[in-house]
Amino acid sequence: MEMTSAPSADYIRTLESERTQALVRRDIALAMRLHARDYQLITPGGRTYSLTEYLEDIKSGALRYEGWEIGPCEVRLSPSMAVIRYKAKLQFASGVIHCWHTDTYELQDGTWQAVWSQATAIN
Repeated sequence: MEMTSAPSADYIRTLESERTQALVRRDIALAMRLHARDYQLITPGGRTYSLTEYLEDIKSGALRYEGWEIGPCEVRLSPSMAVIRYKAKLQFASGVIHCWHTDTYELQDGTWQAVWSQATAIN
């Protein structure tokens, strides 16, 4: 979707849902399109992943989401950046993690892509 003005909050919420569900389904092709080449994730445990490391671990099953529930979202928008924040419930074979999840999207070459993700565990 090529844009010259800020997207709607609903567009970013939908994009975030598509991105997270691609990770749960292990749809690497879609995940590649929805993440920038210089994407970086910081996990609730403090590990830092590059896009390549993250998708390799998802593809191999070393990191396997069983579910990803998105709570009510707050979205901040500008013409070239968007930030979405929400409480998430991440399900893994080893258990469930509740966390605050913040994602930053940038408009790059006419496409909105995730560039940073930060998850903070909720105790």
